[in-house]
Amino acid sequence: MTQPRFIQFHSLVSYPAVLLNRDDAGLAKRISYGGSVRTRISSQCLKRHWRTAEDEWSLANTGLDLSVRSREIFEYEIGPRVLEALPDADPQAVKAAGAVLSRAVYGQKADDVRKRQALLLGWPELRFLTGEVVALLRDHPTANAVTAAAEARFLGKDARANFAALRETAGNLAAGLEAALFGRMVTSDFSANTDAAIHVAHAFTVHEQESETDYFTVVDDLKRQAANEDAGSGGIFDTELTSGLFYEYVVVDVPLLVSNITGAPVADWSRSDLDRSLPAKVVEHLIHLIATISPGAKKGSTAPYAHASTLLVEAGTSQPRSLAKAFEAPVRAGRGESLGSRAEKALFECLDRFDAIYCKREVRRFASYDGRPGSALADGPHTLQDLGLWLRSSIQAAEA
Repeated sequence: MTQPRFIQFHSLVSYPAVLLNRDDAGLAKRISYGGSVRTRISSQCLKRHWRTAEDEWSLANTGLDLSVRSREIFEYEIGPRVLEALPDADPQAVKAAGAVLSRAVYGQKADDVRKRQALLLGWPELRFLTGEVVALLRDHPTANAVTAAAEARFLGKDARANFAALRETAGNLAAGLEAALFGRMVTSDFSANTDAAIHVAHAFTVHEQESETDYFTVVDDLKRQAANEDAGSGGIFDTELTSGLFYEYVVVDVPLLVSNITGAPVADWSRSDLDRSLPAKVVEHLIHLIATISPGAKKGSTAPYAHASTLLVEAGTSQPRSLAKAFEAPVRAGRGESLGSRAEKALFECLDRFDAIYCKREVRRFASYDGRPGSALADGPHTLQDLGLWLRSSIQAAEA
């Protein structure tokens, strides 16, 4: 019997002619590894697309309350909800209440939206804060009165205790599912912080960067109507495009995930009477998101959609370790050889070499585009659906 203390995902995914994740200069993000420059996708970019994906395996379809990240929570969400509840409220009073609440949430520089830092809040928290503002405005309908009352409520000596009470009454997911998965840091209230249960590495190409400057023109459709004009370029532009086979690595700290979602102490995550069905369902969704969701930059001109061609999953109690070592030396395909096949071979060779040092302690299963046969290293190949069901049942039973 092996407990799924950690679940590790290793995947390979191939993209041709894309610009998945740009830096401040508009170029593809890069990283030097093993003495050569690789194309990179940041972990923030990957998580953002997994968070916001809309399909049958989306986080929204887990049925759990989600989170929203913004530096204008009151302006876009709470304020409009307050006006729905109090359509005759004085607009100046609503604005005054919002100003105080924003300073409580974002800090004393919140009056300038540009100086706010985007904060992740759960929908239970937003519903609670909306109700608080509505109650304040009912009792204090003028701008001056509601300002004083809101300052006492949100900025007074009992404010932190009020927010702590909110989290207790709103349940374990007051900050939303994304905070439970990827963590949340609130510098003004350490008790509101959530440790990340899912750790995501920056993805990088298993080979040297392959990029090209794409020069293109925009044609003016109407210019051709003028007899003395040329065919009609309406503009000349260029952008960088890259191609690559990316290695992605994700780790799930299962006890912390179970604790974040159920509220049980981390040490009790595998208790036989603890219901782990929700965290199990979330991980089933997560494996589908990792394998099928692509960063969405330049969708209209590059259609950047790809599924993982190799997906190796490990469940066990040993400390996680990346298999990036497999690609420290850039992979190069031989004549007539698929780069994906060569990289998959390198991945499993690396796994075998680590086993030779540390011995195999995890239960492993994999999916493979090439149909790689199973071995003592890992069981497979399996379908993505089978891998998801296996993980779901493993977490529910606390046994892989």
